[in-house]
Amino acid sequence: MLFFSIIFIIFEFIIKYNGKDFEENSMSRRCQLTGIGPVTGNHVSHAHNRRKRRFLPNLQKKRVWVQELNRFVTLKLSAKAIKTISRNGTSDVAKLVTEKKIKAR
Repeated sequence: MLFFSIIFIIFEFIIKYNGKDFEENSMSRRCQLTGIGPVTGNHVSHAHNRRKRRFLPNLQKKRVWVQELNRFVTLKLSAKAIKTISRNGTSDVAKLVTEKKIKAR
């Protein structure tokens, strides 16, 4: 009986995260507009010992009003991208949403 319940759980997982659904549910640390992601480097101590570390982008979940689409769009953006949108407008965001290059909630 235990064997069948384990098999059922495995099949349920495969059906739930099959193909495209798994990509949508994954949580990547990447800006949706600029594509900025984590960068690797070294942490250097005072004694000049080095060890690997990651520099993570400053990501914010932002709800943006897109005038061209006449609706709000929730995006995961870096702080630099938020400044760029406020300076240049939302026309680039609208274009990417209509081309389905950005998954907007």
